[in-house]
Amino acid sequence: MTRRWLVTGCSSGLGRALAEAAAGAGDVVVATARKPDALEELVRAWPDRIVPLALDVRDAAQCEEVVRVAVDRLGGLDVLVNNAGSGVFGAVEEVGDAELHDQWETLVAGPWRLIRLLLPHLRAQGAGHIVNVSSLAGRMAFPGLSAYVAGKFALEGMSQALAAETAAFGVRVTVVEPAAYATHYGSALAEARHRIPVYAEATGGMLAALRGLEGSEDAGRPADFAQAVLGIVAASGPTPLRVPLGPGALDLVAAADAAAPADLAAARDVTAAMLPVPPSGV
Repeated sequence: MTRRWLVTGCSSGLGRALAEAAAGAGDVVVATARKPDALEELVRAWPDRIVPLALDVRDAAQCEEVVRVAVDRLGGLDVLVNNAGSGVFGAVEEVGDAELHDQWETLVAGPWRLIRLLLPHLRAQGAGHIVNVSSLAGRMAFPGLSAYVAGKFALEGMSQALAAETAAFGVRVTVVEPAAYATHYGSALAEARHRIPVYAEATGGMLAALRGLEGSEDAGRPADFAQAVLGIVAASGPTPLRVPLGPGALDLVAAADAAAPADLAAARDVTAAMLPVPPSGV
């Protein structure tokens, strides 16, 4: 079966690896990037399977045009992968309104917009798969990644609601949660413009770790991520809503889940202490 994909953020990293893998498997991919010149190598490798289009997911008009062109040219789409991303590093107090707005436009509003535009086509054909690329930061918080974490939490919450809304139409939803992969994310990560020195101790270690990901032997290979996503999309049976991927991802999620009962027990004690005491004799 030849699938028709729309993948955002294909200039490098996970998006590029996924476009390569899908085209290599015989599928057709509408590959997007802010600067389509970055897609020339993909087109040369698979001229009949890669359709390059310019897309900044923050631009509503561009989103509408990409979905229209993709559906018209391919006769429909089977898989949407919301992969385009960006990151701003800073504590909550350090991230300004404009930086927060830009982060959320990329991580939440852009994917939401593309989903809204494509869903009528998927509902009409009675099938489709929406893959939202989140992060382990969509499950747990990391100091200094406040805006990014907030965006990924929002993406995952939207995805959970979306899965319940679209199941009856044959549209599947999957959130993939990458751990550390050998991409350019760390070097591309922008720092908040107004850093406050007192937060250096709380956030400095995380920033150094992110900067050091590139070239690390402990980081996962984007090609492995791509093959995992292809497997999820090709699966004939039910798939989990949220799938952690990459080195150590399952262990980190398991550790976070293991801590949850203790938090719930503490919250139960606090809640119980706040409840009114029933009158004696009742």
